[in-house]
Amino acid sequence: MGSIDNVLAKAPGDCCLKGTIHQGEPRGSTVTIADVETYISHPPKHKENGNILLYFPDVWGLFTNGLLIMDGFADAGYLVVGLDYFCGDPVWKHRKNRHDNSHPDFDYEAWKKKHTAFADEAVPKWVKAVREEYGKTSTKYACVGYCFGAPYVCNELAGDLVTAGAFGHPAFLREHHFENLKKPLFLSCTDIDHTFDTPSRRKALDIMQKGNKTHQLQLFTGVEHGFSLRGDMNNPYERYVKEQSLKGIVGWFDFWLSQEK
Repeated sequence: MGSIDNVLAKAPGDCCLKGTIHQGEPRGSTVTIADVETYISHPPKHKENGNILLYFPDVWGLFTNGLLIMDGFADAGYLVVGLDYFCGDPVWKHRKNRHDNSHPDFDYEAWKKKHTAFADEAVPKWVKAVREEYGKTSTKYACVGYCFGAPYVCNELAGDLVTAGAFGHPAFLREHHFENLKKPLFLSCTDIDHTFDTPSRRKALDIMQKGNKTHQLQLFTGVEHGFSLRGDMNNPYERYVKEQSLKGIVGWFDFWLSQEK
């Protein structure tokens, strides 16, 4: 790694405040793991594969759309656990969308700094606790993160526990996140993304190609940052993109976890 660790995926911006709330009733439950509120979604018994998926949320935290996505991963056979590293203080409590100025004193930059500091410290402890409480000797692990959650995916893929990982419309990534990868990474991206624009995406791909990092890029056009979680489900194309992102990530996990003995 060079002496300069350039930013590739920027901090969450106003584009992260855009989106719609999806319809549906989350079926999981809330527990406390390592002193952090955690949503857990169990797979149907007939689909249970014995593996655990670690979920790292975007700035909207454990909101309906994210819970439904976690349920979607559980429907594919995974025990899914996602932590609330915003401690009940997701961004939507301050801004419903990027045009919302109902809380004019809200300092978005300070909010990001505060919760990043907490998450950086809490995530490793939480992952360890998940493994101790729910893991077995035969358990395999995958991880997925959106926006704010992307660096925690890369951190896990630089370690030894997780077999494969994925992120969607990432934020807060630097060159070292790609240089340090040891495990396969799936990138679900769009060509319209302020936080991970085309030059940054190409730089990340160059780093991974030069380092022989196992990866796959899924690239959509015509949708914006947040497409995996906050697209308009009344728009047929946005619904298709959201579903294909989920399907692609599940297929990635199913393959790589099946390869590990």
